[in-house]
Amino acid sequence: MYFPVSGVEVNPLIPPLVAFVVSFFTSMGGVSGAFLLMPFQMSFLGYTSPSVSGTNQLFNIVAIPSGVLRYIREGRMVWPLAIIVTAGTLPGVLVGAIVRVRWLPDPAAFKLFAAAVLLWIGVKLAFSILKKESGGSKAAEEKFQQMVKERTNAKINGEKLPTVKVLKFSVSRISYEFYGEVYDCSTLGLLSLSLIVGVVGGIYGIGGGSFIAPFFVTLFGLPIYTVAGAALMGTFVTSVAGVIFYQVIAPYYPSMSIAPDWTLGILFGLGGMAGMYLGARCQKFFPAKYIKWMLTLIIIFTAGKYISEFF
Repeated sequence: MYFPVSGVEVNPLIPPLVAFVVSFFTSMGGVSGAFLLMPFQMSFLGYTSPSVSGTNQLFNIVAIPSGVLRYIREGRMVWPLAIIVTAGTLPGVLVGAIVRVRWLPDPAAFKLFAAAVLLWIGVKLAFSILKKESGGSKAAEEKFQQMVKERTNAKINGEKLPTVKVLKFSVSRISYEFYGEVYDCSTLGLLSLSLIVGVVGGIYGIGGGSFIAPFFVTLFGLPIYTVAGAALMGTFVTSVAGVIFYQVIAPYYPSMSIAPDWTLGILFGLGGMAGMYLGARCQKFFPAKYIKWMLTLIIIFTAGKYISEFF
């Protein structure tokens, strides 16, 4: 099948299949999978024009709601985090989109930039996993896993796993409880980080929240089981803004392909929708350490691939 907007010719079953596999695993870590679909589109499908960023964000719009709804149903959506992520990444992703179109239209320079960002995140996450100390995040994650094991038949017995409890949400602090451990963060710190990550996400074309989960885990020590839903929610909202933005500015750059490829993006999204729902549903059965290592290896591998292609 030929997609005239992107110039891609591929079997229509390939995009949803790839998106399903990628999203199933990445959604467990609060990542939509768009950051892996980007190199797939650029390297394997030959889709290198700026419109690939809008197409990637279109994938997020279609795919993410299923995963978000699952985290809400299981009581692991930390709404204050979701609000802060959205408030910070939304303006950042718009700034990033402008940078992408005006200063990084060349695929080679774009790949090197993306590799540098991914490599930094991956190394940072790896060091956080290798630390021997046992903090509150690790304690809560271990308690959660133990309870999941003990209540494998919770649905049959009518039991429910404990949920996240928000203790404080103000302009200065965010505080919530998860499995006996309390997490307290600076609202300004979270907002500032979200803004910076939003700019990077906008340039990379994946929605600002896609990078935020590893940062929350490494810099703020928050458990992965509680940040995944908020990160996906932020990614969804910023992706909506990103797609609208790319569509609106497209007429001002007639010599460049900027508007998203809607057909290709929706095909990727349909596969991602199924993958994210199953990933969010299965997350509680995977130890947090394994989820973090999965994110680390995927991020570093992608960064290495981009660097090798650049040189």
